[in-house]
Parts: sequence; C-alpha cells; structure tokens
Amino acid sequence: MTTMTPATDPHAVPEDDTAALRTIDVRAGYDKRIIVDGVDIAVARGSYTAIIGPNACGKSTLLRAVARVLPVADGAILLDGTDIHAMPTKRLATRLGLLPQSSLAPDGIRVADLVARGRHPHQGMFDRWSTEDEAAVTAALEATGTSDLSGRLVEELSGGQRQRVWVAMALAQQTPVLLLDEPTTFLDISHQYGLLELFETLRSQLQRTIVVVLHDLNQAARYADHLIVMKDGEVVASGDPSEVLTAELVERVYDLPCVIQPDPETGTPLVIPRRVLRSGPAAG
Repeated sequence: MTTMTPATDPHAVPEDDTAALRTIDVRAGYDKRIIVDGVDIAVARGSYTAIIGPNACGKSTLLRAVARVLPVADGAILLDGTDIHAMPTKRLATRLGLLPQSSLAPDGIRVADLVARGRHPHQGMFDRWSTEDEAAVTAALEATGTSDLSGRLVEELSGGQRQRVWVAMALAQQTPVLLLDEPTTFLDISHQYGLLELFETLRSQLQRTIVVVLHDLNQAARYADHLIVMKDGEVVASGDPSEVLTAELVERVYDLPCVIQPDPETGTPLVIPRRVLRSGPAAG
C-alpha cells in the first residue's frame, strides 16, 4: 500500500518492486489537446485502487492510456516493470484487461458469445475452444449473476443487465490486472455493491490487481485500499483512504463543503455533504 503523496511533491512515486502498474510523467489527450499532464502513479500488486475526481479531470483518459487504447504524448507506462509499448498486443491482453465506460456489442450477439470473446487473448489462431475456456466463461457468468441471461440477445437487455455482461466478459479474460472505468454505471444500488464486493473477492482470493474509476466517494473509501485523487489532469493526492479523504481535500477538489465521519459499518471515511442554503429564485 502506498503512502499519501506529500503535498510538496504531488508526483512522487514510491521506488519499490511491488508495483504492478507504474506511470512516469505521462501526458495524454485527444487531438493534440493534453488532458492528463505529467502523471506519476504506482499501483501495488494485489491492491484495490480507486481513481476519483470531478468530471473531466482525466480519470478515464489515464485509464485508456494505461491500457494502451490511447497513445501517450510523453512519458512511460510500466506493467510489472516492462514498458507496455514494448509488449506484443496479445501478450498485453493476457496481462491487463480494460472495461471501458461504454461498449457496443455486435448486432445479434448472444450473452454467452459476448462473454466468450474475453477468451480471445488466450487462444492461438488454430486453437479450439477448450475446457479451460468454457470454465472461465461459466465462472464469469456466475460471478456476475448473468448465467440466466446467457442465451439472450445482448440488445434485448436492460442497461444494468448489459453492464453486468460486459463485466463478465472482462472477468473471462482472467488478467492479473483489471481496469474498470465506472463499472457501476446503470446499476441499481444492490448490484453496485455486489460488483464492488466481487472485485474485492478477486483481489483477496485470486490476487488480482483492481483499478477502478468511481464517482461515489463513500464506495471508493469503503472498498479501495488505495485512492488516487485527480483534478485538472493531475494527481493531487494518493494513498490510504483514511489519510487521503479529508474534508479539506473534498472541498478543494470538488468544491463541496463536507464533514468526514467514520462509516458505522466499516470504520472507513464517510463523506457527508454540508447543507448549503442558497439565495435566489430557485430557493423559493
């Protein structure tokens, strides 16, 4: 677990050999517009890391760059000490999986067939479908509660059901490192917590490294053992949630006055927004 980034050096990265993922002065963006600017992070092997921050702060851009979906303008990204840009695509896909914010399934594809696509990195050109492939897909469907949907067309599913199916495809890929960009989007609160519990099981029982972008600060604090806080394309703090998530930081990053209290269920930081009465027509 990393310690909180010192306020005097927001880009400091611990020098150790426990990092599954490391970025060094990464700059990335779209159409020559830099969104992520000089970001250094270290994600410990076997950790549950949550990236938080306001909209448009660069969370998804960073995740896409780490997954090599988005090219970097500068800097390096290391996976177990190896630059990802020096790795063959298929090799990278067996080591690192990404669930993006939104995905489009081919028309007419059924759930089981979509989840099975997670096995492609593990198959050679002439390999046949194996018992290992079948077991991985079955386990992924069961873990996400989508087994009963396996014969359905993806296009017929609700938004929440589709999201769980995409998570199942990512799980079927069976990568040691799993990147998830807002995976609880479209899900009701029960399925939100169910997925976050599932990711904790993957981390604790299967030693997976989980990196997840979340908007809910209380969910991030409850499940993650490592927070990365971003604002305006930069990392402003990182470390243990109990050290990082303070009222001062929340107000500085989100412009939200709040109090922090221990969660009565877990003891983790609980963000409680202060009620601010505003004047004007909307106040009535």
